[in-house]
Amino acid sequence: MMKSLLIANRGEIACRIIRTARRMGIRTVAVYSDADANALHVRSADEAVHIGPSAARESYLVGEKIIAAAKQTGAEAIHPGYGFLSENAEFAQSVMDAGLIWVGPNPASITAMGLKDAAKERMIAAGVPVTPGYLGEDQSPDRLQSEADAIGYPVLIKAVAGGGGKGMRRVDAADDFADALTSCKREAASSFGDDRVLIEKYILSPRHIEVQVFGDTHGNIVHLFERDCSLQRRHQKVIEEAPAPGMDERTRESVCAAAVAAAKAVDYVGAGTIEFIADASEGLHADRIWFMEMNTRLQVEHPVTEEITGQDLVEWQLRVASGEPLPKQQDELSINGWAMEARLYAEDPAKGFLPSTGRLDIFHLEPGEGGRIDTGVTEGAEISPFYDPMIAKVIAHGADRAEAIAHLSAMLDDSAVWPVKANAGFLVKALAHPDFASGTVDTGLIAREGDALMPPELPSDSALTQAAMAIVPQSLQAGFRLNAQDRRTARFLLDGQAVEVTLHGPGATDPAPSMLVAEGGQVWRLEPWRAEGGPGGHAGDGAILAPMPGRVIAVDVKAGDTVAKGQKLLTLEAMKMEHTLTAPFDGTVAELNASAGAQVEVEAVLALIEPQGDKA
Repeated sequence: MMKSLLIANRGEIACRIIRTARRMGIRTVAVYSDADANALHVRSADEAVHIGPSAARESYLVGEKIIAAAKQTGAEAIHPGYGFLSENAEFAQSVMDAGLIWVGPNPASITAMGLKDAAKERMIAAGVPVTPGYLGEDQSPDRLQSEADAIGYPVLIKAVAGGGGKGMRRVDAADDFADALTSCKREAASSFGDDRVLIEKYILSPRHIEVQVFGDTHGNIVHLFERDCSLQRRHQKVIEEAPAPGMDERTRESVCAAAVAAAKAVDYVGAGTIEFIADASEGLHADRIWFMEMNTRLQVEHPVTEEITGQDLVEWQLRVASGEPLPKQQDELSINGWAMEARLYAEDPAKGFLPSTGRLDIFHLEPGEGGRIDTGVTEGAEISPFYDPMIAKVIAHGADRAEAIAHLSAMLDDSAVWPVKANAGFLVKALAHPDFASGTVDTGLIAREGDALMPPELPSDSALTQAAMAIVPQSLQAGFRLNAQDRRTARFLLDGQAVEVTLHGPGATDPAPSMLVAEGGQVWRLEPWRAEGGPGGHAGDGAILAPMPGRVIAVDVKAGDTVAKGQKLLTLEAMKMEHTLTAPFDGTVAELNASAGAQVEVEAVLALIEPQGDKA
């Protein structure tokens, strides 16, 4: 068994790997960028090495720096976690060439499954069913358009080297294909350095089913059953669970056998996931489940598999990388109960799920009964704009699906994140949606039911009243209106917006200057009304503000242009995603303060749209 391990990653996955390594008596080495100098994974490891500036391309994505850090600290092995360099075959080979242990599959396996078109061809040869589509070398727009027309709409454009929901676009009509292709290729080039795409038939009632597989250097390959990751937003998983709802034993055996066959086709070693798409219009059936891709690494959602099998998959990785056989054979593995994982993101559902950055002044998240929290932050940590906005994985295990939902919902309901915005309230609503509760969710649920899944804009009257009574003095000073005996209304500011609250009884003997109202996973700040202040000022309605720090990657208008409401003005890239900014109404571009390639700060005025009729 290895004695020392460098983790070439950050955040919750680095902390999670360190936890298992420490239990196994393995010394751990962390690496960190400028932004992560005080991060939890740095404080948790036995040793830490600075590897560069905050931008991942100058730190976590520089393989030479990672290997140098391992050499410097005497680490024997490198674990890549997920994301960053985890599926980079060239980096894996460099690690091995440096005489270090690579905690992952052989570079040849990564290469074989890393490009979606080649992987599908290999799966077809291995007898694994694949989704209908175009995998050809001809990448001309005309050829891709004609192939999409032949397949029939809707289709899905996918980056050949893609992953994590990046470089994917659904196209519903031929007229929309060209713009979608341009956007997809641009995002693919930015995220993966490869703008090639493939075309797939878009399944209208899709379920995302994936199977955890594991291989060792002794020729053994097993599966650890399936997970359902169908609740997604913009191709990003939101809530994952194991096992899959509605999966009967016959279908499970068929899908898991196909996953093992796929792994064997590339002589797979280590942890991997075979992803399938299912047409669930008539339930789950083996002949309606097709291979999509293989992830040659540990998945974000691996904890739900651990919870139902009782196995530590990171321990399996470290033992296999050290040359040991798999800890369990297939007949020794079984499913126990039900597990669910929700991804808690620093993002604001009320603002189109834009990532939220800043200091975590409050970060309250307790595991509760049957719960587990995997996180890479603590209270007081900074959420930076440089990396993925996930701040924790909230995991629940129960005897059955209903119990797992109840445990997960309770943890999220009791959470509090402030002043950074989080999606806990949205997750609570998603868990309570009838389709999710019944297990009939498909990947389009959030897109269809978006408004119904939005958390309330205001806390309940009882929560507001309780907070307000802690702010007002017992005297109930002037400015309140008497409605009835012992009942008064007072005006307050709730996150800067005016609200009126009905008060009952006397106020506080020692009133607070403000209060945080936490309810249903959401947090608001309640303050006394200040006549001279009121809600904070803001730029005019026609001002197009940067929603977060980022880089302008496309500008579609110029000063003086006439624009229509909803017309695309420019595109901002931030936190690994593209954000399109559009005209708020019909008008004229009075000012344009952005150019392609420019770095901008949050709330910078990028453009100013003057309404029609404002000029003579």
